[in-house]
Formats: sequence, C-alpha cells, structure tokens
Amino acid sequence: MQREFIVSDDDVGLRLDKFLASKMPEFSRSEIQKFSVSRGGATVKFSDKVRNGEMYIVIVPDAPRAPTAADNKSCDFDLDILYQDDDIIVINKPRGVVMYPSAGNKTGTLVQNLLCYTNLASLGGDIRPGVVHRLDKDTSGVMIFAKTDAAYRELVKTFSTHDLTRKYDAFVWGVPNWESATITGNIARSSRNRQKMTMVKSGGKPATTEVQCIDAWSHAGVSHFKCNLLTGRTHQIRVHLSAHGFPVLCDPIYGRGTARLGSVKNQSLLEFLKTHNGQMLHASYLSLKHPITGKNMTFKAPLPADMFELREILENS
Repeated sequence: MQREFIVSDDDVGLRLDKFLASKMPEFSRSEIQKFSVSRGGATVKFSDKVRNGEMYIVIVPDAPRAPTAADNKSCDFDLDILYQDDDIIVINKPRGVVMYPSAGNKTGTLVQNLLCYTNLASLGGDIRPGVVHRLDKDTSGVMIFAKTDAAYRELVKTFSTHDLTRKYDAFVWGVPNWESATITGNIARSSRNRQKMTMVKSGGKPATTEVQCIDAWSHAGVSHFKCNLLTGRTHQIRVHLSAHGFPVLCDPIYGRGTARLGSVKNQSLLEFLKTHNGQMLHASYLSLKHPITGKNMTFKAPLPADMFELREILENS
C-alpha cells in the first residue's frame, strides 16, 4: 500500500522517522524504519530533517495474514454430537480439549475438529468462528456453536442476558450441612496470579451460583453437587465453591487437594485422585430458545467416564 505525506510548517525540522510516525500513529518508529520511503524518486535517510513542502512516498507492506482455525482443520477425535440443524450444532465436549487455537495449542482444538465436520458462522473471528461461550480445557459437557451469522447474533444476546439455564455436576471436597445454597460474590482476576480468578469484596463482576447437594460420602469427605449458573464469569463455579470450602476434586488451580490426600483411606480413591488430570466438573444441562425458530430446546450430557468411575469408587468404598 502506498501513502503520501507533505511537510507543513509545523513539521519543519523534524527527523523523517519522527515526522512519519506522527502521520502514521498505528506504527512505531522502528516499524516505519523498515518501510520503503522516497522523495522525488530518490531514497532518503530516516535521520534527515524534513523541509517545508517536501512530499514523501511510503510503501507500507501488507500485513501477513494471521493463521485461522480453518487453516488447520484437524479430525483428531470423534465428535459427540447431541443435536444439529442448519443454524446450530450442540456437542458434548470431552475433557482435555482446548476450545480454539492459541499460542500453545495450534492444532487439535474443538473448533478445528468442528470445522473438519461442518461449517461455522463467520462471526466470532477467524480463530473462534461460531463460538458464543466456552468451557475450560479440563471441563467437559454441553456446548452450542452457531453455524450461521444470524444464529450467532441471537445466541450472543441469549448468553449476555443469561436467558438460559446451565447446570453443572461437580465432585467436591467437603460435606455440607445444608441441602441447597446460593453463593454470591464478585469475581475478578487475581492480582497475584493473572491465570487465576478470585472473589473480591469490591470491584470485579457480580456472580451468583445456585448449589444443590445431590449426594455425600462422609467417610471420604466428598460430595456431589449440582450447580446452576445464574451468571457466566470465568471459572465461576470453581472460584465460588473453593472460596466457600468446597473445592472441586482434581482442580489444579483452586482444588487445594494435596493437603487433603493424607486423610483419604480408600486406596482406589487415593489412586484416582493422585493420577487423574482435570477438575471433576461437567456441564450436564443446557436449556435455551433456538436462536432462529424460538423453540424451547434442552440438551443433556451424561457424566463422563472418569466422573462415573469416581462415583462408583465412592459408592463402593
């Protein structure tokens, strides 16, 4: 791309690179010094002082195209498809799978596998086409993706207004003295660890989680919770439960599991907790209106094999 700049009275005496930086603030001076610049057909030095009325021609190279999710479609695993039509696709996400490409995960992501199977909406960006919500790498369960731009716009509205129901199953440390509870507390990024979220007394974003105790095993000090998200903050369930003394089992960030392993007497349970990767959290239920037809739709995903195995260990211990 070619751009032209003429020196005015206010610019006289500036170094050429500084003059050009003032005209192209989207580029740094070091970037500009790599461009091809000429005056009257002759090359110039960036240390030259500009004079009134001079015209400089700058050739700005085209920015390299950023890689997209579609560049590396990858059929690395079979998709567990719960539902699909022309506008949406709903899948049961496996644990251990990253949502979309990033610096440390260029292939094998959920979006890339979806693109290997079907089309997704163009909205959401080249890396996250059709993505309207997300699950952590080690959280499994129900996810919905938009296949058309119209569906994408409506789903974004649905999630932003929380006009839906999302429920999760969690196996946690601790046995409560209540059957149900509502946890409220603002959530913000930790100032000590930017990869971690935390509950704060002021600031952050409001968050509410309804919790029901489905089952409890006092001898193991473990419970099975059903959690209903009334808001959708990053790591919300994991943060809320941990802050109230019920961290999710096998959670490497909020679980605090190492300190509790000494109290585990059952060898099968101990072996499971020591060797398993990924928090025992599963998005089991999603209910919302279809983004195009408006029809009420409900999707369910059964407990994954590892959580089912954990429950059997607890029941038989």
